[in-house]
Amino acid sequence: MTTDAMPTPFSTTPTSLSQTDERTWAMLAHLSVLVNLFTGVLGPVVALTIYLIFAKRSRFIAYHAMQSFLFQLVVWYGIGLMWGIVGLLCAVLIGIVLIPFACLLTPFLLLGMAIAPIYGIIGAVQTSQGQDFKYWLIGDWVRATLES
Repeated sequence: MTTDAMPTPFSTTPTSLSQTDERTWAMLAHLSVLVNLFTGVLGPVVALTIYLIFAKRSRFIAYHAMQSFLFQLVVWYGIGLMWGIVGLLCAVLIGIVLIPFACLLTPFLLLGMAIAPIYGIIGAVQTSQGQDFKYWLIGDWVRATLES
């Protein structure tokens, strides 16, 4: 009995994407920030999912999805993380000193949450046109991380 190689539904070699597909998925990664407006927290999950699916298939998509993920992580989870740390440290009295700093940073993070959808839409438009887009402070770090 001979065993012929049967193709499996899960191919180990990823198929290449067209430039249009790459632009579309990069655009969707940036637009995932809009998911936060409806769910409050799932935008980074969408961007990370796009990254995980396309990381091996397209550097362009991987770069833009990771940027979007990190940007949203900082902007949308920053306030909760900051106040969570202050709250935990208040239990040992160190956090009481941090409350004024957290109060000063909160308006900036809230402003970032208001601006984030606009910034994401700008990134989506630029990537859909095939242009490179990078988030301030995040883009260079992501590029260096992905290249190493």
